[in-house]
Amino acid sequence: MTIKRRQFLGHMAAGGAVLTMPAFLQGCGVQGATAVSQATPDNPFMNWFGVDQATAARVMTELTLRGADAADLYFQHSRTNNLTLEDGIISSARSGINQGVGLRVVIGDQTGYAFTEDLTMPAMLAAARTASAIASGSAAAAPQSFNPLGTGDLYTTTVPWSDVGIDRKLPILRFVEEKAKAMDPAIEKVAVYWADGDERVMIATLDGKLVTDHRPMTRVTVVVTAKKDGESQSGYSNIAAREEFGWYTEERLTKMVEEAVDRTLIQFEARRPPAGEMPVILASGASGILLHEAIGHGMEADFNRKGTSIYSDMIGKKVAEPFVTVVDQATIPRERGALNYDDEGNRAGRTVMVENGILKSYLHDQISAQQYGLAPTGSGRRESYRYAPMPRMTCTFMEDGPHTKEEIIAAVDHGIICETYTNGQVQIGAGDYTFYVKNGWLVENGKVTAPIKDVNIIGNGPESLKRITMVANDARLDTGGWTCGKNGQSVPVSQGIPTVLVSKLTVGGVKVSCAAEQGGPGRRDGKGCRRR
Repeated sequence: MTIKRRQFLGHMAAGGAVLTMPAFLQGCGVQGATAVSQATPDNPFMNWFGVDQATAARVMTELTLRGADAADLYFQHSRTNNLTLEDGIISSARSGINQGVGLRVVIGDQTGYAFTEDLTMPAMLAAARTASAIASGSAAAAPQSFNPLGTGDLYTTTVPWSDVGIDRKLPILRFVEEKAKAMDPAIEKVAVYWADGDERVMIATLDGKLVTDHRPMTRVTVVVTAKKDGESQSGYSNIAAREEFGWYTEERLTKMVEEAVDRTLIQFEARRPPAGEMPVILASGASGILLHEAIGHGMEADFNRKGTSIYSDMIGKKVAEPFVTVVDQATIPRERGALNYDDEGNRAGRTVMVENGILKSYLHDQISAQQYGLAPTGSGRRESYRYAPMPRMTCTFMEDGPHTKEEIIAAVDHGIICETYTNGQVQIGAGDYTFYVKNGWLVENGKVTAPIKDVNIIGNGPESLKRITMVANDARLDTGGWTCGKNGQSVPVSQGIPTVLVSKLTVGGVKVSCAAEQGGPGRRDGKGCRRR
């Protein structure tokens, strides 16, 4: 599959990471720029932020006056819109604008960082002096002019979201609500959440690059609640991408609604599986959360250069079977995690982390790349101008393997299939993880038998990677709006995986006594019941 205020900061410390579904509503920022569609054609981004090359050069000179190995100015303007439709009523409508510049100077593995929302020369120079406080030496040679690089075309739009009014968005929300309620009489409540945004960034670097990028984003989420015989169940589905308004077709929206309703109604039949260690099948698509958390974070180079990742010093070593290849690729058009350039001004690309079972590469930002003597992989990302960049994933997935989904199911005597997830987290150092599985299936004697719900799966990333015994040929990216958190920063990501068999994981289900188990399916060894 071919997919991808001012403040001083020291260098970032290693920590844990978490992946969750995004909040439905975002905060607002400050007014300060013209509409995206009104940018001038000669130098639209500099016009946007009210600066010119001379201004950027002057600030860069101040930033590097006490020395620097690397430095950058990260200008950002973002506009967000959010709508919530609940029971036919618009319960929330919010818009926000946020604008500022982050200034970074790097010396070795230390980072001086400051930001300001005030894009006047005095404010930017003051922030530059704050960031440069870590340095002590002779001035670096700041460029007097910058070389503009061409904007990429991974997510070009004809009409920015700032030009799309609420009158065009509201019919989509009502369509989703009506479609969901019409699917089954048990559906008693529907909530639809809309989010869109336009983000413009401009990055000026010490080596003279001038990078610009216009980053659109949109997401629709539907949450349904059903009631039968006094019992209530809920479920959701969402779609997200770096797309424009025309992406929301009736077909795409209908599929999303059907998924949400199906995931909700099946829970009336579902039960928790028996607890214990057992084979676990990770369904294609959303199971990429496990790949992201248990494996991807451990491949980020900041954890490895500090020796806090379980994968430190393992480049060139076998970490999985030969049919396992894991990739992070930012260049998949329109994907939520797609990037033309990373937030350090480097071209984003495709990084093969595990190739045919061998650990090949970490995800590098400029700091880690310099320490490893390598080129950056285009993996430097930041939540906003308020934060310094660090190595992060973009679109992370496992490539197709040699097996089929049917072969994998047939190979399982007693286990479960995990289909949808609500969250997960991992301890980077130890590699231990936990995921909450919302929907899944019980597999018995090579056949899918009954739906399951509300399951925890617990494991260790490196061990789980080694225990992948089969990989199917049905790889796909999940369509949901995942947001990754790390060291207090959140960024949009994509993830995917084919159907994968992990030979053994701990499943947190229901403890079943031998007496109760006698009447149910399962394996017995002639001496009673085997704990499952």
